[in-house]
Amino acid sequence: MAQSYEQSGVSLEAGYESVRRIKKHIARTERLGMMGNIGSFGGMFDLSLLGMKEPILVSGTDGVGTKLKLAFLLDKHDTIGQDVVAMCVNDVLAQGAQPLFFLDYVAVGKNDPAQIEQIVKGVSDGCVLANCALIGGETAEMPDMYHNGEYDIAGFTVGAVEKSKLIDGSKVSVGDILVGIQSSGVHSNGFSLVRKIVMKDHDLDLNQHFDELKGKLGEVLLAPTKIYVKPVLEVLKSIDVHAICHITGGGFDENIPRVLKKNQGVEIKESSWEKPPIFNFLEKWGNIPHREMFNIFNMGIGMILVVKPEDTAATIEILKNCGENVFEIGKIVEKEGVTLLA
Repeated sequence: MAQSYEQSGVSLEAGYESVRRIKKHIARTERLGMMGNIGSFGGMFDLSLLGMKEPILVSGTDGVGTKLKLAFLLDKHDTIGQDVVAMCVNDVLAQGAQPLFFLDYVAVGKNDPAQIEQIVKGVSDGCVLANCALIGGETAEMPDMYHNGEYDIAGFTVGAVEKSKLIDGSKVSVGDILVGIQSSGVHSNGFSLVRKIVMKDHDLDLNQHFDELKGKLGEVLLAPTKIYVKPVLEVLKSIDVHAICHITGGGFDENIPRVLKKNQGVEIKESSWEKPPIFNFLEKWGNIPHREMFNIFNMGIGMILVVKPEDTAATIEILKNCGENVFEIGKIVEKEGVTLLA
């Protein structure tokens, strides 16, 4: 045992125990192309096994932000990992890419093997949902950087798509239809405002059951970010999707225009879908102007597919057959910006 290192606050033995605990979770994420063993200096993936003629690699990296603060308060760490996977894989999916592999980085104040196992279990859960191999990662113990029990987590993913199938928004045309897929709640954006409303401004009890939420406030807020990979890839098998929008930070106003050309905008029919009650809850307790909510949160729509009008019904049918709640929420118009209609 490295006693000198132990005295500085870093436990090598706890690190070894963490690795032993997480191996069984990592094993669940094995998929075609995965190579080598966890513990190597570099994670490996055999791209040649995918059978692509002109593969384009699409990469993404992200974190979970201050949603972590709620996980600390509730001492619940088994869903945060899915959040970080979702934030990465949903982004590369927006280019039409299937996620291939994932790496995570967890920085802790003190290595608690049981906590690390719960975090990585969540990462593995997310990778299984995305059919994405967890091929490596890093756990850094930094006692002078984080308080005991606290940590940060970030992730990185690489996906691949045939060059001819790359989705870049170039096909988007006026008249195209927006098909929205329901979110699981707030996902992982806007939590600095959420915490201000819930904790700083009103000191609400995270363990309190609210009738309008049909559950405890903390559990509703910690609901893991939905992973859209499998249903959207199913659509891409038969539908020429013109664009995909992952509705993250900045809500509708920032994310939808990212796939539009100059002089294009969207009209969104707000009444076309039912919003999860958490958004009305936050709007009420935070006294937030209703229109502003769409510039902050996903408002119940986590992913949008832009398709030709004649492909709308088939797209919706495929997504519903995959178990998704899906809605025709709007269309592409000639006026720039995001216009909300009743």
